[in-house]
Amino acid sequence: MTDILDSEAGSERFSSYEAELKLVQADLQQKLDQIPELSGEPRKAAIRQAERALEEAKELIDQMRIEKPNIPAPAKNKINQRFRNLQHDVDELGRKLTSLSSDRRALFGNRYSDNPTQDDQLEQRQQLLSGTDRLERSSGRLRESQRIALETEDIGRNTLADLATQRETIENTRRNLLESEGYTDRSIKTLRGMARRYCLPTNTLVGLQNDAGRVTVDDVVLTDWVKQDGYESGDYDCDNYAGFV
Repeated sequence: MTDILDSEAGSERFSSYEAELKLVQADLQQKLDQIPELSGEPRKAAIRQAERALEEAKELIDQMRIEKPNIPAPAKNKINQRFRNLQHDVDELGRKLTSLSSDRRALFGNRYSDNPTQDDQLEQRQQLLSGTDRLERSSGRLRESQRIALETEDIGRNTLADLATQRETIENTRRNLLESEGYTDRSIKTLRGMARRYCLPTNTLVGLQNDAGRVTVDDVVLTDWVKQDGYESGDYDCDNYAGFV
């Protein structure tokens, strides 16, 4: 049961990440197409936006990789192929962005210099803040995945506990039935013994009834039955009561 729950949830989350990744890829591709036409500050701004989009795409790839083991077996081959294609596309976009970013002359325009300027320092600070923001988003997604995994584990553990309780109940019921069968067998043997005992003259019957002062309801009923059947007169036939033997 735990495996079925994991498979259904894994497929749904994988498809959700895949749909989100395709949107991010389209946005990233559009930004990369615009970069060659820009220079200076606009180009740097476009590259920063593309870097954020690429980082988001990589995060989604990582989430899809985490969900792959939960995919049902019949769909694994198809899912793996889709994942490889998506990963290849993201890698290609990353290489294209790296190539565009390496053109420092186009990136910095006429202000290109080997010595860092105040603008360069500001850019580095912005990149650092952007990297911190991406790291926080990645950490949040990892925490969410961990929470879902723990919830799934709790569901599986509770299900196993319920099954163990049901098994114990079934075993107790079976044990009680076996004990009841044993009581029934002993009761039948007792009735047969009593039937044999009452196939005696009345005086012997009464003596057995009062043996050790034990007089039971069954004794009284069988005594009345013997008397009504002409047992005391000696006119009896134990064969007529074969059902008790």
